Amino acid sequence: MAAKKSLPGSYTRRSTFLPFSPPDITDEEISAVVDTLRSGWITTGPKTRAFEAEFCEFVEAESALALNSCTAGLHLALAALEIGPGDEVITTPMTFCASVNVIEHVGATPVLVDIDPEVLTLDPARVAEAITPRTKAIMPVHYAGHPAEMRPLLELAEQHSLYIIEDAAHSLPASYEGRTIGGIGDFTAFSFYATKNLTTGEGGMLTGSPEYIERARVLSLHGMNRDAWKRYDAEGSWYYEVIRPGFKYNMTDIQAAIGRVQLARLPEMQERRRRVVERYNEAFSQSDALQIPVSRPNVEHAWHLYVLRLNLDQLTINRARFIEELKARNIGASVHFIPIHLHPFYRDKYGWQPEDFPRAYEEYQRLISLPLHPRLSDEDVTDVIEAVLNVVEAYRN
Repeated sequence: MAAKKSLPGSYTRRSTFLPFSPPDITDEEISAVVDTLRSGWITTGPKTRAFEAEFCEFVEAESALALNSCTAGLHLALAALEIGPGDEVITTPMTFCASVNVIEHVGATPVLVDIDPEVLTLDPARVAEAITPRTKAIMPVHYAGHPAEMRPLLELAEQHSLYIIEDAAHSLPASYEGRTIGGIGDFTAFSFYATKNLTTGEGGMLTGSPEYIERARVLSLHGMNRDAWKRYDAEGSWYYEVIRPGFKYNMTDIQAAIGRVQLARLPEMQERRRRVVERYNEAFSQSDALQIPVSRPNVEHAWHLYVLRLNLDQLTINRARFIEELKARNIGASVHFIPIHLHPFYRDKYGWQPEDFPRAYEEYQRLISLPLHPRLSDEDVTDVIEAVLNVVEAYRN
């Protein structure tokens, strides 16, 4: 165990490093994987289908397709809707690159619009201004677990005959005006990456209508016209036909076994996240150098991330130095996200400048994501709070 080191004031750092977001895996998930390995069926099969059905019920969706990533889900949604060259898809600069990469993959053009500075999701008024005859879809991102303002986006989609493809990588479980995220847009893609509220290691789920999901299902496994997992079952058939050039995006039963246990545990894990958020909010709301996250009354926030904002005019250091100071106090932190228009590929291809999306650019410079996961003990939470407040006190303007 590392020796404690004194830092500014009376603060003494914790003796071990606190990771930003480790997965919460129990013996139950491990047993489910072992059972799958012993079953003789480890790729896409009965456990994957059971996971799809259970997930549908949980998010109140019509149909679901288990996949190897949320990125695969977004890509399949665009491909299933035949969005491609000459088409435009409106989305946000405040997202991970995968949301925009898939638009490039189908040959369409990403159109970025600036964010609502309060909750950091798409600003519907700016979406309305960006719609052209080439616009085919809107891709809202439910940032940090807070749903985007869906009502005006749905109205715009209906008015202009557009599709809504929701990036819900952060938003399980979440709801908007009483409707569960997963049953609102034409397609909704979820992530089960290692850091997410529900994990399968890698993985994702796509929800939508039975018709749309069936299109995506064919594309998800090489474009074959029958369930490939049944080919080697006692009731399966060796014969298949490729009806579209598809992809290799299927989930395995090993992943689904983990997912089914995690889904059953999700309410318990979410309750712990909410308790951590309550403590953070109570502590950080007292400092004029910090801005706590907003949760609007018409949503249920999934609290995938706890995104603190620095009021930099109250500090003598910038965000990068603040994170280094937390690291010196053995607290892991991150930034979500580097806006899309700052990345070289998109900056150079579309000629975007930092100030083209001023809200996203300004907020990016003061965002810090703090540890938020079910494995945090009360002592861990106290350590995070004390470290953040100590940095603020040491570098107050």
